[in-house]
Amino acid sequence: MKVIKKIKQMQKIADFLRKQNKIIGFVPTMGALHKGHLELIKKAKRENDVVVVSIFVNPIQFGPKEDYKKYPRPIKQDLKICRENNVDYVFYPEVNEMYPVSKKLVQSLKSKDDNEKRILTFVEVEKLQDILCGKYRPGHFRGVCTVVTKLFNIVKPHRAYFGEKDYQQLKIIQQMVKDLNFDIEIIPVGTVREEDGLACSSRNTYLTKIERKVASSIYKSLLYCKDLISERRYDSIKKCIEVSKKYLRNLLVGVRHKIQYFEVYDEDLFPIDDRISKIPKGKKLRIFVAMYLGSTRLIDNLGFSL
Repeated sequence: MKVIKKIKQMQKIADFLRKQNKIIGFVPTMGALHKGHLELIKKAKRENDVVVVSIFVNPIQFGPKEDYKKYPRPIKQDLKICRENNVDYVFYPEVNEMYPVSKKLVQSLKSKDDNEKRILTFVEVEKLQDILCGKYRPGHFRGVCTVVTKLFNIVKPHRAYFGEKDYQQLKIIQQMVKDLNFDIEIIPVGTVREEDGLACSSRNTYLTKIERKVASSIYKSLLYCKDLISERRYDSIKKCIEVSKKYLRNLLVGVRHKIQYFEVYDEDLFPIDDRISKIPKGKKLRIFVAMYLGSTRLIDNLGFSL
């Protein structure tokens, strides 16, 4: 396994591999690798000749009050995991390599504005970025799309792997690839969960013991809401959501929490009719939730057919 830190070196390697007719699979990450990342890597290994994993905590997708500085960076452990899983290349650039405009900002990320002064060109997918997480994290998906575009141009993959845990991100990347004519196949991989149902996430390490003990309540509430809708207990999506939120709050009594959103869309993130009887049978829906447990923000989602 080779660790590459420079953009030009990674591009040269990618060009060489392509000339050798090697199929490149790419797994973009921010490090702090967990079981969810491992599923992406394993699938990429099965389906490609060469696998590249990027490890880069992208500053421009964090807001001014978010956790960029404290985001976990266990690079030694991450490299060990990649090596044990037969990753061929790890692209591990410094911030100043990816965004070289202002060196002073490498040590001084005081606000979102500081982050954005690094570069002059951004990539955005409108509409899809204005709902769910995008509504509460303005600029987040602009940062995601910009860095993923850069990584695609650096790694030059044939296929790229994204988890469904970040479903909105997945759909936005798929739309970006389609609209900008990237010759890259985006491969979705289902959400990987802990034994109690909690979706694997690097942010789970922030949870206290008590918070971690009740964190599976998020997934339980998704299953509960799915049953309410599927069994048509009420003929209103809003009512099903209202009852599900109450169910979730009851599971979290005594633990500091805040539900940020609890919403239902179709599989392409289009709004659906509130009256369940008006929704065609077999329609694919997806329930989304974001909430704070203590100071840790967690997201999850669940897809199903009506």
